[in-house]
Amino acid sequence: MRTGRIDPDRTLDLHGHGLDSAWEAIDRALERSIAAGERVLLLITGHERKGDPPLLRGRIRAAVHDWLAVSRHSSRIAAVRAAHRRHGGGGSLYIILRRT
Repeated sequence: MRTGRIDPDRTLDLHGHGLDSAWEAIDRALERSIAAGERVLLLITGHERKGDPPLLRGRIRAAVHDWLAVSRHSSRIAAVRAAHRRHGGGGSLYIILRRT
């Protein structure tokens, strides 16, 4: 993971999503990844952007960790890590799922 040589099993790009649709998309992607026995989900949230007002930018990125902690799939998540630059760097996360 650290070297970026492992390819994610599934990628979810949240560009263009609002908070509600992003949460639904994450839930569906986790459900599908778990059902398929996948281990690594690449979640592309986009970089947090500085701007006025700052709360309107980067809201999905700011909420992801809390969402995953309360997700119905939280017991199946082994770790959440920053993605390698090859996979989006600071604008992306790896969600590592537990083995079944």
